Amino acid sequence: MPASTAAPRPNAVVAVLALAGIVVALMQTLVIPIIPELPKLLDASASDAAWAVTATLLASAVATPVVGRLGDMFGKRRMLLFSLVLLIAGSAVCALSDALVPMVAGRALQGLSAAVIPLGISIMRDELPAERLAGATAVMSASLGVGGALGLPAAALIADKLDWHMLFWLSGALGVVSLVLVLSLVPESAVRTGGRFDLLGGIGMAAGLACLLLAISKGGDWGWTAGTTLGLFAAAVVILLVWGWWELHTPEPLVDLRTTARRQVLFTNLASIAIGFSMFAMSLVLPQLLQLPEATGYGLGRSLLTTGLVMAPSGLVMMAFAPVSAKVSKSRGPKVTLMIGALIVAAGYGLNIVLMSEVWHLVLVSCVISAGIGFAYGAMPSLIMGAVPASETAAANSLNTLMRSLGTSVASAIAGVILAQMTIDLGGFALPSEDAFKVVMAIGAGAALLAFAIASFIPRHRPAGSVAGPAPADGVAAEPASAR
Repeated sequence: MPASTAAPRPNAVVAVLALAGIVVALMQTLVIPIIPELPKLLDASASDAAWAVTATLLASAVATPVVGRLGDMFGKRRMLLFSLVLLIAGSAVCALSDALVPMVAGRALQGLSAAVIPLGISIMRDELPAERLAGATAVMSASLGVGGALGLPAAALIADKLDWHMLFWLSGALGVVSLVLVLSLVPESAVRTGGRFDLLGGIGMAAGLACLLLAISKGGDWGWTAGTTLGLFAAAVVILLVWGWWELHTPEPLVDLRTTARRQVLFTNLASIAIGFSMFAMSLVLPQLLQLPEATGYGLGRSLLTTGLVMAPSGLVMMAFAPVSAKVSKSRGPKVTLMIGALIVAAGYGLNIVLMSEVWHLVLVSCVISAGIGFAYGAMPSLIMGAVPASETAAANSLNTLMRSLGTSVASAIAGVILAQMTIDLGGFALPSEDAFKVVMAIGAGAALLAFAIASFIPRHRPAGSVAGPAPADGVAAEPASAR
């Protein structure tokens, strides 16, 4: 597709890319209201129907680093458009599906669009003036939370009032709008690495991540000590070790592990896992507290639509704090911003342990945690881009996004075990106990404090406003001293 030749308009570029990020996040949230109904809707068992969620997780984990690398090689805008086409195609397949196999296939296609956010951040680095970069990337990072928070009430309303297929027609329509806007307003960057794609590296990473995430996501159903679960964990370790050896010895690796091992990149990615864990713990706890029956003594007995409306302000708070995050990064450096965000998240979970008996309590808690997430997510792209050359921006940002996803997957598994083991009996049904929720909150706070501790090891970093903007066309960028 021909790239736009007109000079980029920064406001338009930021708005369009943020919209694309919100659409991708919406895609992941839209299915939540119909998860309990999927076995009946698809004429499948509950364990089989769960693949409509698992397929998206696996596809996004595999696609994000691969598409990021392809973006660095062949054009970030080109791969962004390709990702949106996959989202549209997947939405159409799901919208036309009434059986399990096409639904899982469509959800996998949707998952392959997950690289939109890191690609968008990388396009911003190439196209925006340096003074706009920190704020723009913070907004792009926040789009993930905004889409997730706004998607839940919208999806609940549609699922309640209309045919469930409309969820996917909506996703597809928003994908088409984003595609047209990107074609019209977002330019193609001249910063590319060229070279050959590391096919073996891509296959190895895909196999290793698939084994790891499959074991994490399905271990609760299969049993954590079951042969299948343990075998997948063992396979993941072996495959990823062999993959790492290959990446270190091939001349054009999928992931430059030497760059990834730089102190600034390494500790930012480790902190991202912990922050991703903390973010998802909130998404698991608060909706359940809102929907559990009042007879439990701690549930609030609200509908799914009300739950979505309660959670919606959190996404707006995350977006509102994105520019605040950028200002702090400009003045104090993104390391400080990340550490502040982690402390705010930990404080939010601490607040949740003592405030969980009223709807307004949970609105307050979700907004506090989201403010911290907005700070942290806004700082991560600046830290990554300050330590890698412009020609590796998309791959590096995609790997950072993958680390956040790994954190959310681990959070889902651990919280699922806790909520399944610590239960009360209500009318013959086992429901998570109040103490179970408090334990998950405490672990969420601990994960945020762990992110704070990890971030303290990141080298002192120049203010984010000085991160390099558009790079030379040959893609050559100096390595920042702080990253060495």
